[in-house]
Amino acid sequence: MAGPLLLRDVLLYRFQLQKFRPFVAGISVNVTPNRLFCSASTAPVWAQTDEKASHSAQISKLPDDPSDAEWKEKAKDIMKDINPMVRLAKDILHSGRYMVGEQLTDEDEQVVVDKLLAYHPHYEDKIGCGLESVMVDRHPMFSHSKCLFVVRTDGGQIDFSYRKCLHEYIRNKYPSHAERFIQEHLKHGFGGWQS
Repeated sequence: MAGPLLLRDVLLYRFQLQKFRPFVAGISVNVTPNRLFCSASTAPVWAQTDEKASHSAQISKLPDDPSDAEWKEKAKDIMKDINPMVRLAKDILHSGRYMVGEQLTDEDEQVVVDKLLAYHPHYEDKIGCGLESVMVDRHPMFSHSKCLFVVRTDGGQIDFSYRKCLHEYIRNKYPSHAERFIQEHLKHGFGGWQS
């Protein structure tokens, strides 16, 4: 009988702690709740995420870490290198310059093929029997999204991801910094990209 009552009291206590969790401007403050009889692995998802973000923020702000300054400089170099490719790809797909089904101009196509498609991890599969042109069309699975397509010499078409091309380009050109850069700057797309 004491077991269920004790469990009920513990659960009520935890509920009260979470209920009165501080809020600032409608956003929850990063406070780790007391976890009675619970390990870190069973913590709520929001607590795990906040703890990880807080921990990584503390690590990245260490002032006397000489590699941090070196990393920031290298990340700037990588961003400066790939920024023209990102801007071109975003312009082609989102500016309205190209309509769905329209082929790229010779100039844009040359840049896309040389600077992006050439680095696709499955380049040979994408080109197939030969490259006729590059066009903008709707993604085969996500009809609301536009993407780049290779038009082959036999008339076949296949989409390719310019993001995969950029990732591979970075891995080839900056092997020792690539994974960290991709993780920190490109993992969640290019929504916050600084042009």
